[in-house]
Amino acid sequence: MKKIAVLTSGGDAPGMNAAVRAVVRKAMYHDVEVYGVYNGYEGLMEGNIKKMELGSVGDIIQRGGTILYSARSEEFKTDDGQYKAIEQMKEFGIEGLIVIGGDGSFRGAAKLTEKGFPCIGVPGTIDNDIPGTDYTIGFDTALNTIVNAVDKIRDTATSHERTYVIEVMGRDAGDLALWAGLANGAESVIIPEQTESFESVVAKLKRGQERGKKHSIIILAEGVGSGVEYGKKIEEETKMDTRVTVLGHIQRGGSPSGYDRVLASRLGAKGVDLLLENIGGKMVGVENNMVVYSDILEILNTKHNVNMNMYKLANQLSI
Repeated sequence: MKKIAVLTSGGDAPGMNAAVRAVVRKAMYHDVEVYGVYNGYEGLMEGNIKKMELGSVGDIIQRGGTILYSARSEEFKTDDGQYKAIEQMKEFGIEGLIVIGGDGSFRGAAKLTEKGFPCIGVPGTIDNDIPGTDYTIGFDTALNTIVNAVDKIRDTATSHERTYVIEVMGRDAGDLALWAGLANGAESVIIPEQTESFESVVAKLKRGQERGKKHSIIILAEGVGSGVEYGKKIEEETKMDTRVTVLGHIQRGGSPSGYDRVLASRLGAKGVDLLLENIGGKMVGVENNMVVYSDILEILNTKHNVNMNMYKLANQLSI
């Protein structure tokens, strides 16, 4: 291959820029031209494609978000939309595409590969909900954002002797809530995969109160339900002064951690290697600190599992 392209799709994640940088510079190291696709698959269909230079990715490794922007596209989900995207890439002489994103982004990459256009997926999502990799780009940064926020909230919870319910991201996956709960010593962690009963949470709070505990932290993944409603139920049932904090999109932003920058660099570079070997339809990932790759369709048909041993440990340590 002499020309490849890169795009970011779906929700942004800290480290996406580091991955784009790695793709561009690794390709140029091998004398391959690289084109940036702006606004995801929507931009791909519209031909919003520009040639990248070394300077195009200078000073971006430390920036959150994505310089290529991201957008959702209903049209691209159709065969006509996908063929339109392929025609646009052919106009530019592009022979392979690297897609940085999550589950939905990979479905698009799989469809293009099925139609004869090789694509490589690079997992970028703060939810850490993609099988085939121990970590996704952005997860570590988002986790540390939550940990820092909860540390600050605990100061106030201690000062005012309150119970705090903290709602974090994770519609279908509880990794962020679970890791943050363990890292912050939360009294309860509520995740979609293993919802702790409300009665159990209340009993734990009351036991703590009886032994003189003055404050408590409950971390709730958004996929379980509203943190505001959960907080109201806690206060009604226990009569404890309860507050709720919904962290929201603050979890997606910010400068990527050192780990996410290194992970993104390794995975972006590996994506280029695979395309140069004329390999498509794969997703790169990291397992046991080794860079690996898997079939995208296999990944899409595999359910993500949360680490239940960690969940048990979080419960054991919060007695």
